[in-house]
Amino acid sequence: MQLSALYLYPIKSTGPLEVETAVVETRGLRSDRRWMVVDDDGRFLTGRQLPRLTLVRALPEAGGLSLSAPGMPSLSVPFPQTEATMRVNVWKSEVAAKPADAADAWLSEFLRQPVRLVHMDAGVTRPMTDVHSQAGDEVSFADAFPLLLISRAALDGLNARLAKPVSMLQFRPNLVVDGAAAHAEDGWKRIRIGAVEFDVAKPCMRCIFTTVDPTRGERDPDGEPLRALVGYRRTADGVAFGQNLIPRSLGTLRIGDAVEVLA
Repeated sequence: MQLSALYLYPIKSTGPLEVETAVVETRGLRSDRRWMVVDDDGRFLTGRQLPRLTLVRALPEAGGLSLSAPGMPSLSVPFPQTEATMRVNVWKSEVAAKPADAADAWLSEFLRQPVRLVHMDAGVTRPMTDVHSQAGDEVSFADAFPLLLISRAALDGLNARLAKPVSMLQFRPNLVVDGAAAHAEDGWKRIRIGAVEFDVAKPCMRCIFTTVDPTRGERDPDGEPLRALVGYRRTADGVAFGQNLIPRSLGTLRIGDAVEVLA
């Protein structure tokens, strides 16, 4: 088995950034989901509510990141220099994030409603509280876990059930593995990719966000592929597709790295 694709999402719910290498940090891949769009009350906003958010492309650059989107001029957004923080919510987590005011007007225009952008720098922490976590575990602005892994064969099995195949990017993984049987990852407990080890914590439960096509920024009118997944991937906890990971060592991942099941 080998690592066949690596993806970052610099702003939560924005378009994917495919990379050849990525540095694994305690809270996930470096530059992954370190920024987030919120409303005026600090509540997180995602492609569930705003499918157009998936059309925004964010690219990390020296001093911040650059934004692009259809019909919009590109915009450079510097890392917030203020010491002030804004209380924001990600599900049940409350985080003291840094407001990035330079992007607010641009994002509000594209998303057609008032929004704000916030940043998680090294001084902003979000401890993990899941039963699978250990003392010192952190997470970025991702929903609950530092990384998400999916086997290529799992997507192939899904697409065999669909009239119109979907892209892996509708599931927003960080890591894609080739050479494993479909959903083999369901039985893994601990893995090594290259030199980096991970706990395979729990399945990722899927929602309406999977129906958003990131190339169009629109939901599928037939509710696919979620409707198909309900037919064969429903569990007592929800519809499972992919596995959440927690890093147990740090290092650099590279496309082509060997994937070894340790437990």
